[in-house]
Amino acid sequence: MRILSITAGAANMYCGSCLRDNALAAELIIRGHDVLLLPLYTPTLTDERNVSDGRVFYGGISVYLQQRVPLFRETPHFFDRLWDAPSVIRAAAGRAISVDPSELGALTISVLQGDHGYQRKELHKLIAWLRTQPAPDLVVLPNSLLIGLAAPLREALGRPVCCTLQGEDLFLAGLPRAQRDQALDLIRACVNDVDRFLPVSEYYVDFMVDYLAVPRNRLDVLPLGINLEGYPHNPVTPSSRPGPFTVGYFARVAPEKGLHLLADAYRRVREHLGVTGARLEVAGYLAPEHRSYLIEIERKLLEWGLGDEFTYRGALDRAQKIEFLGTLDVLSVPSTYPDPKGLSVLEAMACGVPVVQPRHGAFPEILERTGGGITFEPNRADRLADELAALYRDPDRTEQLRQQGAHGVRKYYDVSRMADRAIELFGQVVASARVSAVS
Repeated sequence: MRILSITAGAANMYCGSCLRDNALAAELIIRGHDVLLLPLYTPTLTDERNVSDGRVFYGGISVYLQQRVPLFRETPHFFDRLWDAPSVIRAAAGRAISVDPSELGALTISVLQGDHGYQRKELHKLIAWLRTQPAPDLVVLPNSLLIGLAAPLREALGRPVCCTLQGEDLFLAGLPRAQRDQALDLIRACVNDVDRFLPVSEYYVDFMVDYLAVPRNRLDVLPLGINLEGYPHNPVTPSSRPGPFTVGYFARVAPEKGLHLLADAYRRVREHLGVTGARLEVAGYLAPEHRSYLIEIERKLLEWGLGDEFTYRGALDRAQKIEFLGTLDVLSVPSTYPDPKGLSVLEAMACGVPVVQPRHGAFPEILERTGGGITFEPNRADRLADELAALYRDPDRTEQLRQQGAHGVRKYYDVSRMADRAIELFGQVVASARVSAVS
């Protein structure tokens, strides 16, 4: 099968969606499929072999200039090459290119408007280049924020279009209300331009039926899968590892990911629930706009006399990530919103680390399937503390969760399982499109 898979870069941040898109493309390539993984906005940053194309369309600098300055909507394509080069975009990322939804409402709407938006020139450049390439069997969009590309690509290439759904509601929720409503209206108006929607969890099926007004029979789950290369085959058990009881967090450091809740729970664990000799270890990308958030958490921990027990490790590459997870006794990312993915939870369990997660989003289905963790009532630091302390007191239960999680991830969430399902669903879409074309 020849697949055009579009992925959206997130500047200099390790992005769960980019990691997922790349892992799937890499596995399909290994199996002999012809996959063109094409980045939009910025080059993608992954912690494993990056199989994305060297070109970047809808370059982050270009779309910004076209949004703000009408002149740049008419400049010739050869002129745009000055700032469309991946090296230039990469250098600017993290300084001039923001991924904060509160700053990107107008740009989001414009891109959703497709050929009627300010970035129409970028759409035309993309289509012109794709027409010089071998025609794909189908096109896969990375999320519904790019659904404005569905109809133009479908018409230009004469191929069916799938759209992955993997957490874009969080971005939309961060837009100013008027812009969010307009963006949702634009997405819903394009639903019929997509042949099949592919949410990454059962939770997201139910959510997106209402949120985007997608008919249920047009949604099929394509669950997450992770590349387990480099992960330990026999993770070290906590009892055989020296050191204090270590509670970990691995995710973006941002309010919606709930580090403040984990800090509150850690305080309760240390002060009221009899846990001695403990540490709170944190790692993950920290955006400039959230530095004050982390500083406030650090200030509170110092005030509670727990500052010496806390360490922030920063963003980690693949080897550092696996090493970090291997030092933990338990991991929790107590997100304040229903997360449809939970990639870091899968990564932790793959390293033999039990998890304690809020009872919403994709977490209940992941933990029911793998048996690698416990859920608690969302947004309740006291309930989270109770579960953490319970694991501290019951090493036998912790060991059971550890073994079940490590086995469950390998059985249900290996990248090969994701690829199996993708091939099945892509094949159905291509076959259905051919039948429709004949009839």
